[in-house]
Amino acid sequence: MRLFALPFFALLAGCTPSQQGVVDTFSAIWEAKDVTMADQAIQSLPYASTYFRIDNEQRVFLVLGYIEQGNLKWSSQDGSLVVTRQGRLVKTANLHSRNLLEVISITPDPLLEAQNLANGQTWSRTIRWKEGEQLRSAALTSRFTQAEEEQVLTIAGEAVPCQVWYEEVKSDTPDSQWQNTFWVDTRSGQVRQSHQMLGAGTYPVEMTILKPAL
Repeated sequence: MRLFALPFFALLAGCTPSQQGVVDTFSAIWEAKDVTMADQAIQSLPYASTYFRIDNEQRVFLVLGYIEQGNLKWSSQDGSLVVTRQGRLVKTANLHSRNLLEVISITPDPLLEAQNLANGQTWSRTIRWKEGEQLRSAALTSRFTQAEEEQVLTIAGEAVPCQVWYEEVKSDTPDSQWQNTFWVDTRSGQVRQSHQMLGAGTYPVEMTILKPAL
């Protein structure tokens, strides 16, 4: 399903004076070292949106362009594409020298039913990614653990109560172990924030869903 028929920035053209502040914000954020959107600007836009950071680089602002078969496709002004499914990174494109090509599993990701996650639940999958011109792959196994206490995140001016889930991930080849973290909104079951890896223990990614898709 295509959500937006017109290019994002084309819709900002010819705006009313009351919308000019939003346009001014967008004119400035692409030059910022670390993008921070005003709460009002986030709420004013008719788009789902997210902050995205990879490998401790500049934080950028992405808007949702499409939803296809449950996959949310986020894009930036420079053509970068990030695809997630219930907060899980499943594919990227045009992220310079590193991109996630695919995630393959014969069993569903437990995050798809985050409100039904149980301590000790496991999941296996294979990932393929690219580093420069090198194609890489790894078989991953993971185990979920629930944090003892909920956390309340402040996102776009809203208090969001979240259950925190830690995912201990292991790869045999290459030999690597790491922890992903997912903050699940206790009201909706949506992942609102995550820290995860693009590859097998490489390229950390941070995402915060500022305005969820309906």
